[in-house]
Amino acid sequence: MTPALAHAVSAPLPVAVIAEGLGHQYAPGRGLEPVSFAVAAPAVVAITGVNGAGKSTLLRAIAGLLRPSTGSCRVEWAGKPLTHDDLRGAVGFSSPDLAFYEELTVTENLRFAAETRDGNADNLRTSLERVGLDARRDDRVQALSSGMKQRLRLAFALLGAPPILLLDEPGSHLDDSGRAIVRDLLDHHRGRGLAVLATNDEREWSLADTRIELRGRRLGDRA
Repeated sequence: MTPALAHAVSAPLPVAVIAEGLGHQYAPGRGLEPVSFAVAAPAVVAITGVNGAGKSTLLRAIAGLLRPSTGSCRVEWAGKPLTHDDLRGAVGFSSPDLAFYEELTVTENLRFAAETRDGNADNLRTSLERVGLDARRDDRVQALSSGMKQRLRLAFALLGAPPILLLDEPGSHLDDSGRAIVRDLLDHHRGRGLAVLATNDEREWSLADTRIELRGRRLGDRA
């Protein structure tokens, strides 16, 4: 992580995401059709589109977890591209398929995740408090409901207080109180960094300042 990213500031962080003709193909007619955009903090951005349009693929490309087939995507800090190593500390990522070790406790899972990512677990307790899981911190993950596991995924994204949050279907399995937590997280992050969420839920994309709609093929459409 660069020194600038590690230093906490109250002013909006100078972070931006720029995609130029970014696309990814898993098979003919399947994947993310090329898309271009530029978004910068402070903002909340919603990625919408039919199932199969590539919303999750786009988030993974931004996070550096997937190399695009075409085009490019870069994350900048004060106008300078971040390296792949820098991205590990700059991006907080959450998705429905993020799995944890069932036999470990909530705290053990997050501590292990922090060590494998960038080692920054200083705000672990705060992350759990913000998603309403602090009282369950010593429980094994196998004892959590699906909604509680989703809260744990959000806590994972908050580890290290990253300037960029990438949230794939953040309200998945959440009840009204959980959705209120998502709303509060976005409101808080809007003032300091950049949050990008992939969703087709109006309750979520209506919270965004900007909406990017992908127009790829639907799942099940013939190529």
